[in-house]
Amino acid sequence: MSSARFAVSSDLADPSCTFRPVDENLDHDQRWSTWLCVERGARGPRPRPEWVVTDDSAVDTELGVLKTGKEADVHLVERASRTDPRRSVVMAAKRYRAAEHRSFRRSTTYTEGRRVRDTRDMRAMAKGTAHGREVAAGQWAAAEWEALCSLWTAGVPVPYPVQVDGTEILMEYVSVDGAAAPRLAQTRPEAALRDAWFDQLREAMGVLARRQLAHGDLSAYNILAAGERLVIIDLPQVVDIVANPRGSELLLRDCINVCSWFRARGADADPHELHADLVAQAW
Repeated sequence: MSSARFAVSSDLADPSCTFRPVDENLDHDQRWSTWLCVERGARGPRPRPEWVVTDDSAVDTELGVLKTGKEADVHLVERASRTDPRRSVVMAAKRYRAAEHRSFRRSTTYTEGRRVRDTRDMRAMAKGTAHGREVAAGQWAAAEWEALCSLWTAGVPVPYPVQVDGTEILMEYVSVDGAAAPRLAQTRPEAALRDAWFDQLREAMGVLARRQLAHGDLSAYNILAAGERLVIIDLPQVVDIVANPRGSELLLRDCINVCSWFRARGADADPHELHADLVAQAW
């Protein structure tokens, strides 16, 4: 899957984009919003939530690191309008690291079945050149962006994707009373909430299956518990369970991972029954 579709282009960017000097009254931890300067396809799907700030005068302010990972770090960024103080939102900025700092150790497991349109990019990736590593890393950001947009539109509980710019994805900050929502693994739900969560997750996995997709790395560590709702995160490795030779195997692993967590807390969660149900929905 090529990342070219999501790259910034002066030919395709919104003509209303305003280019400003980098030092125009901004602090070192601030930047002008690039909302109008990225391609239309690099902005979140409609209908957009009311909290999305699209003002040309908006400024992004770094608030700190939310989470670090092997392939990317997640930062908190506040986007606020300079003309309307009521227009302000805190978002999560997922930034894939520079090529020399990334570690896609199992990437081929997930990317089987994906296509790269540019033959030059294919050759560079095969040779492991610096350009090839950049292309590969850019594909992960593009893959996650595309997955977020597609799944959010389909009704899967994922963070709303605001925009993508290169290897940075701005998305909804999933929170509870202003604090970051805990991972499912950090929670101790009562039976009623536990069962409601499992039903939500089963339905979400069913929506993916009906699109012949699997998360590919689903576990209690990349599911957020936002009160009574669950939100699935970390989606760059979404797997086409038909095109990928290991698709069914990865789907089963997802089922085992989530069912093991729920069963350990007393839920009636059979991974093989869930897997069979999802496979039936996929076909």
